[in-house]
Amino acid sequence: MRFPDYDFASHHLEVRPGIRMHYLDEGPREGEVVVMVHGNPSWSYYWRHLVRGLRDRYRCIVPDHIGMGLSDKPDDADRALPRYDYTLQSRVDDLQALLAHLGVDGPVTLAVHDWGGMIGFGWALSCMPQVRRLVVLNTAAFPMPADKAMPWQIALGRDYNVGELAIRGFNAFSAGASWLGVERRMPADVRRAYVAPYDSWKNRISTVRFMQDIPLSPADRAWPLLEAAGRALPGYADRPAFIGWGLKDFVFDHHFLARFRRDLPDAEVMAFDDAGHYVLEDKHEVLVPAVRAFLERHPL
Repeated sequence: MRFPDYDFASHHLEVRPGIRMHYLDEGPREGEVVVMVHGNPSWSYYWRHLVRGLRDRYRCIVPDHIGMGLSDKPDDADRALPRYDYTLQSRVDDLQALLAHLGVDGPVTLAVHDWGGMIGFGWALSCMPQVRRLVVLNTAAFPMPADKAMPWQIALGRDYNVGELAIRGFNAFSAGASWLGVERRMPADVRRAYVAPYDSWKNRISTVRFMQDIPLSPADRAWPLLEAAGRALPGYADRPAFIGWGLKDFVFDHHFLARFRRDLPDAEVMAFDDAGHYVLEDKHEVLVPAVRAFLERHPL
């Protein structure tokens, strides 16, 4: 299947027995490494403009999380074979396995969006010296800010059976995000590319499991990992950081941006009043050259 502006070679790694992760590895092998980590319900397609804008000079590594994009979509039932545990820790372990497989043990730029922040900064807890630059786009690396209310759309998918039915039965989350996650309407073929991997009840398992794994309290499995990432975040303040933010994001809104500004006080910030959650869709013409200029100003 071909997708607009996604002219990349596909690679696969068996990260667990019988479970293959799809990933992109574009650009010169000797180039500075940029690891781009997507969230939910997107996939590596989200990063396509940035990959195309950097791959002549930089090595761009972009995984599709298990259950997402072009990766395998195993079940998580007790007797499923192969079986996958859709948790934040599993995502972190998968990213570690991929980078180890590729021999990436030197300096990297960590680029994150949405759940990619929790996964990327979770991975970085054990690899912090490797992370030399940050690119942060509408994401989190810490628990929900105290003054931020959980949006009802997310709570519905996280906590109620009717939410799972809507997401897995009608692809409500992926399809909805392709409309509500942008301020500039996506072209129809781009919108189809976003939702294409999630074309059946079986293939939508990860979009709902991500939501069900959102950590809100110590009772949630992902809480210790997310809390540790949040404690570690100020430790990156001595490294170059670029923040690109769509202010029309109803989830990762100004509360989250304020926390990143606080913990990374020297970060370069581009915040857009007319961009939403998928800020790279709304503003890639501005953000891609800005990120490239940032990388060039701060060589590894």
